[in-house]
Parts: sequence; C-alpha cells; structure tokens
Amino acid sequence: MIEVEQLVKRYGARTALNGISFHAKQGEIVGLLGANGAGKTTTMRILTGFMPPTSGSVRLNGIDISVDPFAVRQQVGYMPERVPVYPDMTVQGFVLFWARLRGAAQPMQAVETVLAQFNLLDRRHHLVRSLSKGLRQRLGLAQALVHQPAIVILDEPTIGIDPRQVIEVREAIHALKAQHTVLFSSHILSEVEQVCDRVVILHEGRVVAEGTPAELSTRLRTKKEARLEDVYLALTQ
Repeated sequence: MIEVEQLVKRYGARTALNGISFHAKQGEIVGLLGANGAGKTTTMRILTGFMPPTSGSVRLNGIDISVDPFAVRQQVGYMPERVPVYPDMTVQGFVLFWARLRGAAQPMQAVETVLAQFNLLDRRHHLVRSLSKGLRQRLGLAQALVHQPAIVILDEPTIGIDPRQVIEVREAIHALKAQHTVLFSSHILSEVEQVCDRVVILHEGRVVAEGTPAELSTRLRTKKEARLEDVYLALTQ
C-alpha cells in the first residue's frame, strides 16, 4: 500500500531526508519513530502530496505520486500534527465541508458514520471552538476518514492531550487497521510499541532500523529482552 524508495528531500544546503526506503502492507499499522528533526513530518508531507521530493519515488496503493498526485490524494486521509480547524463551524459542518471537498458519494451519511465512530455525535451541533484538545484530535481523525481512504497518515496524533485522551486516541488508531493501512509518526516509544505492527526508526534523515518491535529487540544481542527504548537509544546515539 505504501512504497517509498530512496526518498531524498533537500532544503537548500540542508538534507532533511537522505535516501530513505520503507513499505507498509494492507492492514498494517506502521510507526515512524524518531526525535524532533529526524524527518518524520517531511516524509509525511511528501506522501500526502503537500510537497515534492528532491528525488526518489513514492507509490501509494499502486499509484506513483509524481505521475498522478490527485489520484494519490483521493487514496489518503491525513491528520497533521496541528489539526487545522475552523472554530466558528459546528462539528458536523466542519466534517461535512471535508466530505464534500473530497468528493464523498453520500456526504451526510459519511459524516454520520465517522462522527459515530469517534463518539462525536452528541456534539455534532457544538462549535469547534468549544472542543477540548482531545476532542479536536478526534475531530481531526473524523475529517481524515470521512471519504474512507485506503491509507491513513497521522502526524503525532496524541501530542498535547491528557493520558485518558491518549488511550482513547490509541484505541481509535488500533481499530483502523481493520479497513485501512495506517502510517503514523511519534517520538513516544511506548506508544509506538503498543500500537504498531512494524516500526521504522529515523535518525538524521536516514532509516536506521525497520521491523516489528520483537524483531528490533533482537538487535541488541547483549540483552535477551531488550526493550524498544533500548534499541532506539543504541541506534541513535
């Protein structure tokens, strides 16, 4: 579903991505793990068509993003780190706006479905400005999924919310794998370990490891039961 090959992105003299490659299969949850500045957000912006790569190739659901970027966008639901909302819209109005913008076949029915999915039906007539940060994160998930995309890309979906809301968002992400391929970024090790089928570790614009949490734990042969935290620190120091 996601094929990234030798992806490079330069900003002038600075290289943000230095030839990264990874993949995600249908129904997988793949986590991009790395510190701030490792290249996670840049990768996601390229995959969603927000910016072009300097070189390399990206194919989503079999479509080359450089050949048909519009078709790729129809395949993708994207929730950026800071959810862009219109505070004076109602919850229902905001999601309906995105449903129509993305060409959902039955927009009102699609809105009903995702509002129910993320427990927002009872707030459908509330103004977006009245929502807590956690509810705004759920609203961001609803707008990303309203057109039922094959691939869902989430950038730091649990940042800035309280522990109870973190658990709710994690559960929502885990439930997505039944119908979607999910790629999400995080710098929270425990979150990636709990949610992801596979992990891609980025460091200074390079992929330094890829595999299941169990596979990565075997990278440290000096520890029989190495945690993902141990693996990450060993690979990025």
